[in-house]
Amino acid sequence: MSDFVMVYVSTSSRAEAERIARVLLNERLVACVNIIDSVSSHFQWDGKIESVEECLLLMKSSADLFIVLEERVRDLHSYDVPEIIAVPIVGGSKEYFSWMSGVLNR
Repeated sequence: MSDFVMVYVSTSSRAEAERIARVLLNERLVACVNIIDSVSSHFQWDGKIESVEECLLLMKSSADLFIVLEERVRDLHSYDVPEIIAVPIVGGSKEYFSWMSGVLNR
C-alpha cells in the first residue's frame, strides 16, 4: 500500500482544467495531471437531472497533501460544489513512486 492518491476533479472547460493543472503543478501539490476532454456527466442538481460535457482531471498526489490540494481546487474552481474525490493508489512501480516523491512538495 502506498501513501499516494489519485484525485478526480471535473471542470466546465479545457481552459479551466489546464489553469487548475498548471497552478497545482507549480505549487507541487500534484506530480502529474491527465486531462480527459469531453466527459459526459449526468447528475442531480436543484431537483433536476442535468447532463453536461466536462473535462476530467486525473491527478497524482500524496495523501498528506490532499487537504491543501482540495482547498486550492476550491479556490480555483468555477463550480459552487466541485467534484474533488481522492482514492488511494494501492500499488504501482517503485520508480514512479520515487519520481513522485521527488516532485511533490512534501
